[in-house]
Amino acid sequence: MIQQLQTTILGREYTLELSGTLTGYWLVFLRLLVGWWFLHEGLNKYVAPGRFRAGWFLEKTGTVVSPVLNAFAGGATEAAIELVVPAGEVLIGLGLILGVLTRTAAFFGAFMLFFFYFGSEHWRRGLVNGELMGLVLFVTIIVFGAGRVWGVDAYLETTDLVGNWPWLRYLLG
Repeated sequence: MIQQLQTTILGREYTLELSGTLTGYWLVFLRLLVGWWFLHEGLNKYVAPGRFRAGWFLEKTGTVVSPVLNAFAGGATEAAIELVVPAGEVLIGLGLILGVLTRTAAFFGAFMLFFFYFGSEHWRRGLVNGELMGLVLFVTIIVFGAGRVWGVDAYLETTDLVGNWPWLRYLLG
């Protein structure tokens, strides 16, 4: 059985032929796997002994994004980052696991991993590492609209709200 996955990327409609249900199962598996990864990382920052501190990351120098990160180091902005990162990881994880606002959650996950990848010294030892692989997984979830397979987004896209405002599909799926 041949299935089709229809998605819109940057205003252009794409239809992908998927062979059987294996592709759909794979997208659900990737979405759940990445969702659990981020949910676990976010919850771990709340339960692990010692408080999550963002200073070690924000105060780095010599990386591609250190000028941006350094602007948030110290004071109230650093305290805000220490709240936003774990909360963001939990929300991204829940969004992916439930398939709710999947593209939005994956976008913010990719945004975070962009800074983790380019703000880390790990890439100096090689370009391919865990942060890059996570970034690739988030982009895959965005491109394929993985929330449309066994996710709440599949239902939300059939509602009148999304029918009246089709641009909402960019946030879903």
